[in-house]
Amino acid sequence: MIGKEIGEMLLENQENFLIPAEMVAHVQVNNHLDHALLVLTKVGYSVIPVLDHEYKIKGLISMPMIIDAIMGLEKFDYDKLSDTCVHEVMQTDFATINNPYDLEEVLHLLVNHAFICVASEDGSFTGIVTRSEILKGTNRIAHEFENEFDVIKKENMKKSH
Repeated sequence: MIGKEIGEMLLENQENFLIPAEMVAHVQVNNHLDHALLVLTKVGYSVIPVLDHEYKIKGLISMPMIIDAIMGLEKFDYDKLSDTCVHEVMQTDFATINNPYDLEEVLHLLVNHAFICVASEDGSFTGIVTRSEILKGTNRIAHEFENEFDVIKKENMKKSH
């Protein structure tokens, strides 16, 4: 469980944690892989969300997924870039959270993921929470906590290392 004071300090910047959907690069399920490759290359991200025509989150697509899809036994089959749709190769097993989200759940998920997709109850994509935004908040706490609180080390605590 997150400590009360640290949790409150972290939540002071909660509005900055969510990068809204309109600011997040994405592709549609029926886009071809050449389009997904172009978007990934232009934005410089390794993974982006995949949305359906109703802007509901359906998956994630990455450079390695695209490369794997066009790789033959001896060479790349570049024709597959324009012949294959994103939904055929996207990852469909991925972490999402509903908005409003639980901060502790987000922290646990971000240990293994650079970002977590956020959806409304009906599955509509509302944005992402990134590890870097959470780390910015954590960095602020690391620098300001002792300016706001008197911290006294407990003598009787056993070392749990």
